[in-house]
Amino acid sequence: MANPSTSLTHWGAFTADVRDGDIASVQPFAADADPSPLLGNLAGSIRHSSRVQSPSIRRGWLEDGPGPTTRRGSDEFVAVSWDELTELLADELRRIVDSHGNEAIYGGSYGWASAGRFHHAQSQVHRFLKMLGGYTFSRHSYSLGATGVIMPRVVGTHDDLFQRSTSWDVVAEHTELIVAFGGIGVKNAAVNSGGTTEHPTRHGLQRVRERGGQIVSVSPLRDDTTGDSEWLAPVPGTDVAIMLGLAYVLATEGLADRDFLDRYSTGYPRFERYLLGLDDGVAKSPGWAAQISDLPAETLVALARRMAAARTLVTVSWSLQRVRHGEQAPWMGLTLAAMLGQIGVPGGGFGHGYGSQNEVGMAPLRCRLPTLPQGLNPVSTFIPVAAVSDMLLHPGEDFDYNGRRLTYPDVKCVYWAGGNPFHHHQNLPRLRRALGRVDTVVVHDPYWTAMAKHADVVVPSTTPFERDDYSGSRNDPRLMAMPALAEPYAQSRDDYATFSAMADRLGFGDEFTEGRTAREWLVHLYETWSAQLDFEVPGFEEFWAAGHVVLPTEDGLSLLADFRADPVAHRLGTPSGRIEIFSAAIDGFGYDDCAGHPTWFEPEEWLGGPRAQAYPLHLLANQPATRLHGQLDGGKTSVDSKIHGREPIRLHPEDAGTRGVAAGEVVRVFNDRGSCLAGVVVDDDLRPGVVQLSTGAWYDPQDPADPDAMCVHGNPNVLTADVGTSSLAKGCTGAHVLVEVERFDGPLPPVRAHQPPTILGRPEGRPSVAD
Repeated sequence: MANPSTSLTHWGAFTADVRDGDIASVQPFAADADPSPLLGNLAGSIRHSSRVQSPSIRRGWLEDGPGPTTRRGSDEFVAVSWDELTELLADELRRIVDSHGNEAIYGGSYGWASAGRFHHAQSQVHRFLKMLGGYTFSRHSYSLGATGVIMPRVVGTHDDLFQRSTSWDVVAEHTELIVAFGGIGVKNAAVNSGGTTEHPTRHGLQRVRERGGQIVSVSPLRDDTTGDSEWLAPVPGTDVAIMLGLAYVLATEGLADRDFLDRYSTGYPRFERYLLGLDDGVAKSPGWAAQISDLPAETLVALARRMAAARTLVTVSWSLQRVRHGEQAPWMGLTLAAMLGQIGVPGGGFGHGYGSQNEVGMAPLRCRLPTLPQGLNPVSTFIPVAAVSDMLLHPGEDFDYNGRRLTYPDVKCVYWAGGNPFHHHQNLPRLRRALGRVDTVVVHDPYWTAMAKHADVVVPSTTPFERDDYSGSRNDPRLMAMPALAEPYAQSRDDYATFSAMADRLGFGDEFTEGRTAREWLVHLYETWSAQLDFEVPGFEEFWAAGHVVLPTEDGLSLLADFRADPVAHRLGTPSGRIEIFSAAIDGFGYDDCAGHPTWFEPEEWLGGPRAQAYPLHLLANQPATRLHGQLDGGKTSVDSKIHGREPIRLHPEDAGTRGVAAGEVVRVFNDRGSCLAGVVVDDDLRPGVVQLSTGAWYDPQDPADPDAMCVHGNPNVLTADVGTSSLAKGCTGAHVLVEVERFDGPLPPVRAHQPPTILGRPEGRPSVAD
């Protein structure tokens, strides 16, 4: 048997001390030199008070039947048996399919869920819904909605920017200057969607410094880059203007690598006309960029010259594309790197996402990992993932997306497993109204998150620590065993058991299970995978007993090195086969919010616009340092960071003083969309006029029946606008929003975010569905 106390999370492997059916404490994996503090949230997570204890049906849905309602989020729930839930849910899915077709089911199920390869919630629900006949699905991610569309158009790939990025070893050995737009944050590099056993980012940056390399962090937050670095603190949202100002210096001082641009890119002359202002009369000079960004023009000139004289790596964080016109920042960053001519050279070129996830800079595996087969979706209808409220509120309406004209389907059922959109979706009052339009909302979750509280049917899932599994990531050298640490809590079941029972009732149980138990699936997937490898791995039982297996990786990579060495043999997947600084395809779409080359578009939510007159603080809704997204928000590390139970908000001393607020007080953060409470931290490590309130505090409206009620816990998505990045990608824009802050002087309302809703037993005399 494997050590029963060893397991894996998205943020690291660990050994647990398990007592009385719960995790008492954890120790990081011995091979991890920089373990994540997020491991501190695991103790007490199995038997936490926010666990869903039994199958539960919203009272109004049970009494009145499916249909649109304003009661989601405020209604009571009724505890039912597993047999009753299975029958009710299977019959409701059959009704929707028979009456409205499979397109009427939206299999959202977006979120990180478990790191496990088999018990991965999205894999399970998508396999089930495909066998049911299909479902409307989503494309891309909230993290990378704009990048996922623009970069395949520009450089022919999306995943390779992360999976085959320049490795930290190469950066440490060769890079002389890192210019990091959005910084390189260690807190975000703690996590990987498939789990992780190593954290090299902090050490990689330190090795650059020790060798004499320099790091310039361009961000309104000093701590967006860990350790010593030069800090340039611009007006938020002006990164593209800054890059254009740098590019102007390269173009006008003869510092651009014309040979590289001619051989490896297409469309640069068209872009240069824009850069020099030959058509619009506006030269994108350092002086022009300085007026927008509030960085001195001479600073930009000097930086551009340093970049041209050194082995320079230009990096763009993921956060920069989670804004209106978010396609432009990674596109312009790549263009700036192309002008330097160092793409494909060890230690130079371009990087997207260093410090955004624990993948960029890590060596990729030489093999794929075991994966649960999901089959094909018979339904072709999809939406960009961040357009879920638009879809629910505007069925039948046409919309633009990536050169296509699509139509929102008329969804009757939202089926969600393994995620909480109240963490990552924009404008939560609008999302609540959108969820009220459908007939049925189904949620699988171990915890009573806001999404579970807005469901009609709540399925109590196990946590990753209550079932056998294994996992690994495509850029991590270990496949880790994840033996169950404890028995399932209360009446929770793993999703495979839930879907197996429903599939059986719906007539495709044998097809779904293929006659295998969950344990037999683990063995089958491992043996199928290992038989296809070109190297030896131990058999399943030996692997399970050892607890992990080390897999070979491709070391020493430089992004696009093969392309640089031979651009014909290794042509890119773009129409030209080269880097498309100008894209004829995008230009041909005729979008007024995304041109054919990188362009500065003035944001709506920024300190340079008219909206700042009413809301003069620029809020950065970044990823938290104390949890992964909203996961385990009730854990010790997360809870210890809160102030009077509220999510902390950082203010510069000047902004706190102007408003008469002090550290440790509670403030109301508001704009014309909504409001929330937060606890004050006064800090000069951010630019004046900027406040920082991380995402992930579980949504907690003061009046659960009112979609516009103040969130008393500190979720910034009550403030953000529900608009897409552009007509091209329609990605998430929830990273930036203008707000005002004032002291909250009234009695502090209670925080109920981690408390279950009211759960009723079935009253005597009320028949069950089986009767």
